[in-house]
Amino acid sequence: MRFGVLGPVTAWTDAGTPVVIQGLKVRALLADLLVHEGRPVPADRLIDHLWGSELPGNPSATLSAKVSQLRRAFEDAEPGSRSLVRSGPAGYSLALDSAACDALRFRELAAAGAFEEALELWRGPAYADFGDEAFAETAVARLTDERLSACERADLSVAELSDLVREHPLREGLRAAHMRALYRAGRQSEALESFDQVRSLLLEELGLDPSPSLVALQQSILTQELPHARNNLPAQVTELIGRDDALADVAVALDTARLLTLTGPGGVGKTRLALGAAGAVADRFADGVVLVELAAVTPDALSVSNALTDAVQAALDLRDTGEAIVDRLAAVMGSRLLVLDNCEQVVEEVAVLVDRLLAAAPGLQVLATSREPLGLAGEVVWSVPPLAIPSIDSGPDAVGECSAVQLFVARAAAASRGFALTEETVADVAVLCRRLDGIPLALELAATRVRALGVHGLVARLDDRFRLLATGHRGAAPRQQTLHAMIDWSWELLDPAEQSVLQRLAVHADGCTAEAAAAVCGEDDVLDVLVRLVDRSLVVPVDGTRFRLLESVTAYCIDKLQGSGELEDMRQRHLTYYVSLAEAARLFGAEQSRWLQLLDDDSANFRTALDRAVTTGQLDLAERLVDALAWYWFLRGRHLEALRSLEAVPGSARAGIWRAGYLYLLGRPEAVAERDRWIDAADAMGQWWIAYAASDAGDLAACQALLDSALKRFEADGDQWGVGAVLAARAKHAHVRADLPALYDDACRSIAIFRELGDRWGVLQATSWFGAHAELVGDFDEAERLHLEGLAAAEEIGLWPELASELGMLGWTSIRQGRYDVARSYGERAVRLATEQGQRATQALAEIVLAFAARRTGELDEASERLQALIDVARRQHEAVLYLSLVLDELGFVRELQGRLADALELHMEAFRVSEEFDSLRGMCWALEGIAGCHPDKTLAAVLLGCTAATRASENYLMAATETEDLDRAVTAAASAPGYQAAYARGSGLTPVEAFTLLVRQ
Repeated sequence: MRFGVLGPVTAWTDAGTPVVIQGLKVRALLADLLVHEGRPVPADRLIDHLWGSELPGNPSATLSAKVSQLRRAFEDAEPGSRSLVRSGPAGYSLALDSAACDALRFRELAAAGAFEEALELWRGPAYADFGDEAFAETAVARLTDERLSACERADLSVAELSDLVREHPLREGLRAAHMRALYRAGRQSEALESFDQVRSLLLEELGLDPSPSLVALQQSILTQELPHARNNLPAQVTELIGRDDALADVAVALDTARLLTLTGPGGVGKTRLALGAAGAVADRFADGVVLVELAAVTPDALSVSNALTDAVQAALDLRDTGEAIVDRLAAVMGSRLLVLDNCEQVVEEVAVLVDRLLAAAPGLQVLATSREPLGLAGEVVWSVPPLAIPSIDSGPDAVGECSAVQLFVARAAAASRGFALTEETVADVAVLCRRLDGIPLALELAATRVRALGVHGLVARLDDRFRLLATGHRGAAPRQQTLHAMIDWSWELLDPAEQSVLQRLAVHADGCTAEAAAAVCGEDDVLDVLVRLVDRSLVVPVDGTRFRLLESVTAYCIDKLQGSGELEDMRQRHLTYYVSLAEAARLFGAEQSRWLQLLDDDSANFRTALDRAVTTGQLDLAERLVDALAWYWFLRGRHLEALRSLEAVPGSARAGIWRAGYLYLLGRPEAVAERDRWIDAADAMGQWWIAYAASDAGDLAACQALLDSALKRFEADGDQWGVGAVLAARAKHAHVRADLPALYDDACRSIAIFRELGDRWGVLQATSWFGAHAELVGDFDEAERLHLEGLAAAEEIGLWPELASELGMLGWTSIRQGRYDVARSYGERAVRLATEQGQRATQALAEIVLAFAARRTGELDEASERLQALIDVARRQHEAVLYLSLVLDELGFVRELQGRLADALELHMEAFRVSEEFDSLRGMCWALEGIAGCHPDKTLAAVLLGCTAATRASENYLMAATETEDLDRAVTAAASAPGYQAAYARGSGLTPVEAFTLLVRQ
C-alpha cells in the first residue's frame, strides 16, 4: 500500500489501483495519521482534530468505528493491509516508510541530492484537500518550505524559476537560483534586473537590504566571474583497490552531511578515497565538484586566511577583487561539492573558512581530508581505515582476498613483470602486508622494490624499513615519496610535548592504556596529549580505553628514542610498570572478570616485559612477573605459553611449582620429577595447584594427601578461596569413587564459599560437580540445567577451558538421556574448543562422548577408532588416567557387538584392574557386567551379575535406561545356564574384588 500527500491525499495498492475511502471523516482520519508520519496519535487528539467542538454522542466509539472503516477499505483493496493501521497505548498510527509515502520519499531523495527526481513527486499543494485543517497546517508549511529549498538547488529552467519567483518574490534562495539560471542562459542583464527587483521589494516591504551573499552574486554577474559547472578532479592513473565498501559508505554519508571529514594517518589513502568518492557523486551537484589542494598553504604564510581564500579562488577560477571575499565565494557556490585536501597543517583557519561558507551557501557541501577533524558543529568524521590484512592463520585463498594483498600484488606486478601471488610468494606477501599495517602508501612504496629485491628480500629487510622504502613514485608529493618523509610530515606539526609522548609510546607492544602511558611517559596529564595525537591520526584509539601506534610509526619513534638516548630508560620504565600491573591483578574473587579482560588487553606488553627482564638478567623481576601471571594463563587455557614463560626462571622454586602443574596439564612425562623437585618448598597454594593439575594423571592417593595438607594450611591462614578450591578438587575425587555423599557435601560447601567471594571460576567448578552429582543420581534434567548454567557463565567471562568442559559434561549427560544427536553436537563443539585450548582432559571427555554416541547409533567402526585412540594415548602415560577404565569397557562392548569375544573379555578385565586401582566400585561393576556378557562360562557370568546387582543396590548406583541394553544382553545369555538362580544368589554375597578373583583362578 502506498500513500500520497504531495497533492490531494490518496492511497494506492502496490499494483497501482486507487483505494476508495468513503466518508469525509474517514479520509480526514487518514490525512491526520499521514501528517504524523508513522508516529502514534492519541485518541483524544484525533477526536479533537476530526470533530472539534461538535463532538458525536460517544466520541471514543465513533472514532473506533472510523478506524474500522479505514481498515476495511485497506483490506478490501489489498488483503492483509488492515494491519497498516496500528493501535497501542500511545494511540493510533500508520505503518509507513519512504517506499510507502511520497513525502518521506521526497525527503530521502532531496537529502541524497536528487532534487529533480524529488520534485517530480509533487502533484499540487501538499495535503491539497485538507490544507486548511488545523492538524495539517504545520506539515503543509514544512513540506512547502522543503519543496522550495529543493527548487533552489535543483537544475530548473529559467521559466520554472521565474514562476517560483513570482509566487515567492522575497525568498532570496530562489532569487539567487533565478539569477544564476538567467546568467548561464546568456541573459546577464535580466539576471541583474532580477536582483534590482528583489532589492526594491525588500526595502519597500521589510526595510531590509539584500544579504551579503546575494550582493556578492550580483557582483560576480557584473564582472562575469560566476563560474559554470566545474569539475577539476584529476584523472587517476591507477585503479583505487580495496575501497569499494569505503566508497559506498562515504557516498551514503554525503547524502546528509554538509561537512564530511576523512581522517586517518599519513599514507592511509585519504586523498585517493576523497577523489574517488567525489567523482562517484559528482552528478548530484549542478555546479560541479572542485578540488582545493591545501598542502602548499603553510602556517608560515604572512596571512594563512588569505592564502586559503586564494587557493579556493584559484580552484574556482575566480579573480580576486579584494572585497568581502568569503561572501563572494559563498555567493558563487550554488549546488557544489568542495573537496579540501590536506587540511591538517592549517586546520584552525580551514575550520573558520568552512564554517562561514556553509552558513552562507545552503547548496554547498564540503568533503575534507585531514589528520584531525575540523571540530565544527554538524561535522561528520569518517576515519579511513588501513586496508584489510591477512591474519596469521589465514590460508592462501583468504590471503588473496585481503585488500592490502590485492593492492600490493597489483602494484608489484606493474613494477616487476610476471610477479603474482603464488604458493611460493603468498606467505611472504602476507607477512609484508601485516608488517606494513595495510597502509596503502607503504605497500605501494614496497611494491617498487620487488623487481630489485624480490618479496622475500623485502620481508627480510623490513626492520630497516625507512631505508628500504626511501624512493617512491616521482609524481607523488615530496612528503609521499618515502615512508620516512610521510611520518616526518606529521612529526613536524607536533609541539614538543606531543613529540615526547608519541615517541615514548613506542616502547609499548600492541597499545596501552592511558594509565600505562602516563607511567612510562612520566606525564600526569598525558590523556590530553593522547587525545590530540588521536585527533592528528598518529595514535589509534582502541575500544575507547586503549591507544596504539601503527608499526611504521612505532619504528619511526624508536629511532627518535635512540637518537635522544631515552630508549633504554623507557624500556625499563615499561618493564617496571607491567610487573607492578600483573602483581596488582585481582584474579581471585569478585573482580576476576574485569582483571581478566585488562590482562588480555596487555598480553603483548607482558611478553615484551618478560623478554626484557630475562635478556637483561633481571631475573628477580622475571620471577615476580611469571608468578603473578601463572593463574591468569591457567584461566585463559594458555598452558604452553605459561610453561615457556616459567622455564625462563629455572632456579625459582615458586616458578618450579607452577611449572610442575602445567607439565601435568600438558601430559608431559617429566611432571613427576618436577613435582618431586619442588614439592617440599610448596605453600598451601602450591600443594593445591599440583594436586589439582595431577588429578587427571591418576595418582589420586598422592593428590589426596596434598589436598588434605593444603586444606589445613588454608584453614589456618583463613584463606577462604583456598578452602573452596580444595573442596572442589575433593569433589572430583569423590566423583571418581562414585562417593555420592562426599561429592554432594564438598560441592555444596565449595559453591557457598565461591559465591560469597564472587569468584566466577570457583562457582563454575562447584556447579559442574553439582551437575555431576545430579547425573549420578539420575536427575538428568537438573544436571543439564546446571551444566547449561555453567556454560553461559563461562562464555560470558571468556573462560574457554571451562566452556569446553561444560560442553563435554552436557554431551555426557545427553548420552545418559539417550539423546545421541544432541550428544554428538555437544561433543563436536567440545573437541574443537578443547583442541584449540590444549585441554587434554576435556578433549578426552569430548572424544568419549562422540565414541559413545557412535556405538549407540550403530557406527561401530567410528566408535572403535575413537576409543582405541584414547586407549593408546592413556597407555603412553606413566600413570593410569581417570578415563581409561570407562573407555576400555566401552571398546569391550564394541568388540562384543562385532563378535570378537576374546578381545572384549581382555578389555573388560583390564578395565576392572584400572577401576580397582582408583578404588572405583562403580567402574568395577561396569567391568564385571562386560565380562559377564562375553565370558564363555555362563554360570560364572551369573555369579558376576549377582555381585554387581547387589553392589549397585547397596551403594545406590544408578543404571540409566540407556545402559541397560548391555546388561540385558549379558543377563539373557547367562539365564540359559543351569543353576542360574543359585549362581546369581551366590554372587550377591561377594564383593567385586572377590568376584573378580574367581576369574583369575580359572
